Amino acid sequence: MPRQDSPQSDSSQNGIPDPAELTATVAKIAEKSQQIVTRFLEHQGQTVSADPFNIGSAFFEMTAHMMGNPEKVFQAQASLWQGYMDLWQNTVRAMSGEEVEPVVEPESGDRRFRHEDWEENSVFDFIKQSYLLTSRWFQATVSEVEGMDEKTAQKVDFYTRHFMDAFSPSNFVLSNPEVLRATLETKGENLVQGLDNMIADLDRGEPGRLDITMTDHDAFKIGENIAVTPGKVVFQNELLQLIQYAPTTKKVKRRPLLILTPWINKFYILDLSPKNSFIKWALDQGHTLFIVSWVNPDEKLSHKSFEDYMFEGPLTALDAIEKATGEREVNAIGYCIGGTLLAATMAYMAEKKDTRIKSATFFTTLMDFSDPGELGVFIDETQLATLEEKMQSRGYLEGREMATTFNMLRANDLIWSFVVNNYLLGKDPFPFDLLHWNADSTRMPADMHSFYLRNMYLENNLVKPGGITLGGVPIDLGRIKTPTFILSTREDHIAPWKTTYTATRLLSGPVKFVLAASGHIAGVINPPQSGKYCYWTHSRNAKDPDKWLKTADQSEGSWWPEWEKWIAKHGGGQVPARIPGDGELEAIEDAPGSYVVAESD
Repeated sequence: MPRQDSPQSDSSQNGIPDPAELTATVAKIAEKSQQIVTRFLEHQGQTVSADPFNIGSAFFEMTAHMMGNPEKVFQAQASLWQGYMDLWQNTVRAMSGEEVEPVVEPESGDRRFRHEDWEENSVFDFIKQSYLLTSRWFQATVSEVEGMDEKTAQKVDFYTRHFMDAFSPSNFVLSNPEVLRATLETKGENLVQGLDNMIADLDRGEPGRLDITMTDHDAFKIGENIAVTPGKVVFQNELLQLIQYAPTTKKVKRRPLLILTPWINKFYILDLSPKNSFIKWALDQGHTLFIVSWVNPDEKLSHKSFEDYMFEGPLTALDAIEKATGEREVNAIGYCIGGTLLAATMAYMAEKKDTRIKSATFFTTLMDFSDPGELGVFIDETQLATLEEKMQSRGYLEGREMATTFNMLRANDLIWSFVVNNYLLGKDPFPFDLLHWNADSTRMPADMHSFYLRNMYLENNLVKPGGITLGGVPIDLGRIKTPTFILSTREDHIAPWKTTYTATRLLSGPVKFVLAASGHIAGVINPPQSGKYCYWTHSRNAKDPDKWLKTADQSEGSWWPEWEKWIAKHGGGQVPARIPGDGELEAIEDAPGSYVVAESD
């Protein structure tokens, strides 16, 4: 296809802008920009730390090691200049009408350069390839610096990548062809609307903090078009509401199913809508289903500990389920940190010879935190001390801070794409239930979260026999002999699958490991009718996860039916369906309950 020589070859269709109209638009942009600058400056005195992520020392160490090997630096620079020369020659040939192969191309899945002008227009193609050359050279040069410890190297690599992502030409008006087209077509109104969007996000967030809107939150209401599966809250305490769902079958498995969701987010990720609700699907398979809806804690619950979450969470829920159904034995699921809590609880129960949990399923759960992926970048003694000081001053970790950390792990998808859409193109975010849930953040009690970060991420004590004591009992994951199903996802940026795989060696009982395609959320929330992705299974758990995957069987579609075949063996037979509120526990209120609708300020 012939390349366009002009960045905006069709701009003439718009005619010459009216000078008065253009002046008015520029004036509006200047006025709104001044409002943003004023808001930012007003709150600069409220910043806590000039380097909250302890980045400076890492880059100082990297620079020192790099300068110790000037020959390697020179070689890297020479390689970059050669890349530039090749690119310039290709561009000249392309502009003369010759078909040429690109010097460098975006990685598969990189959505920043989807607009056709990035490829069809010689100028923007040059800008794109020049950026990609520089970005990859920068990251490769930094990653090859020798002498740094692993933690420092990981931090330098992570923030170097984020620095280069921030300077992508797609993030700026004059170097993004799609934004330039929109600016010409709307006579700059896209930029005016974008500044309005930015002002609204500044006003909505904490003082001086930009809280980027990712979806149309008015399009969703909990209990009306998300989290709508019928049920009742049958028990509650300070930390949780226990929801029992209405059955959809006449007969159910004898053993109820208890789901422990992560308290970092809200439980309705498993019940976004009927078409992708794991809860609704599990009910249709004949489970009596209970789920924990955690409270969104404030300063009054700052003293709640990880131990409290165990006693007032799963252990109390087991007692409540017995009263509600008359059944002592259950099957349990733990998702993410809910799975970490489930593992710790089962180790505690093993020491107490409590055998009520007859099977355990773990969704994307870390038990071994030796390699937590890029989340480990945010955990070191300096950063943790700063975070603990902040948490103790107000009693909790603000949910938006946790959400920002997770978004940074996928910055191009969860930060910069919305900067372009909302602020440069001036568009309103698209209604998306998953992003609504992602933004519906929750707080963390100070004592619990400090214990969790120190004992799991910083010291990895959960895998050490006796490394953690709960309720006066030193726990050991190796004492868990319960049949276990472990579901991990191949592109998980929160619980890397090879790290979750180590649980196959930590636990003493039979373990079925299943690996699903996609990531931490999409890989789990994948109903059979969607026909998406695939999953891998194996009859044996090899010691090496790479060997396991190499010889595993791949199946198309959702892993949910695979889990159902496994869990059905632990159902304990069938009984008549149970109606919420018919047992010893009366219904308190309709699902999804009141705890889930409490928002973070």
